Amino acid sequence: MRSAKTIACIIVAAGVSIGCFFFLAGRTWAHCDTTGGPVIADAEAALEKGDVTPVLKWVKKENEAEVKTAFAKGVAVRAKGPDAKGLADRYFFETVVRLHRAGEGEPYTGIKDEPVDPIVAMADKALADGSADDMVKKMSSHMAAAIREKFKKALEARKSKDTSVAAGREFVEAYVAYTHFVEGIHAAITSGGGHLHSGSAELGPH
Repeated sequence: MRSAKTIACIIVAAGVSIGCFFFLAGRTWAHCDTTGGPVIADAEAALEKGDVTPVLKWVKKENEAEVKTAFAKGVAVRAKGPDAKGLADRYFFETVVRLHRAGEGEPYTGIKDEPVDPIVAMADKALADGSADDMVKKMSSHMAAAIREKFKKALEARKSKDTSVAAGREFVEAYVAYTHFVEGIHAAITSGGGHLHSGSAELGPH
């Protein structure tokens, strides 16, 4: 039977896991809502070229007809002058983003005029440059530093974990943060469908 301490660790880890999932998922979805995101960029390109095709990939097939209708209306209205152009473009952008969000099973909450998260901007830049080397180098450095920091805290707390209940709880907190962080990194890697698979014990080169 699992001890109370083990159960507590599992509960805390599960809570952190769920919280991180929704936090990261929310940031990812929000990227598609921003004026600097890829959805709006392709919508702008479609309007400028007079071809709706570039933006259709962002919506489900069943929503293509609505996007095409909004595009046709937008093209017709934006030709009536600068003010009309601005309104028509906004209408088309909102339609595409709304349907894109619907395809993710998420509500439309408006287009955000805010900067793209640095990590997402770096990922986009890597794609644009055709190389992930710089991004991998930077992320590997940050990840290594974070692992070492959490490892150090857990190691230091472990030395005095049996001296008192308070010290023991301090160790448990540091231990859960350390192991969950490492597990989270491994889960993110294995869930990507790469060379590693869930439950894999081998983390070295293949």
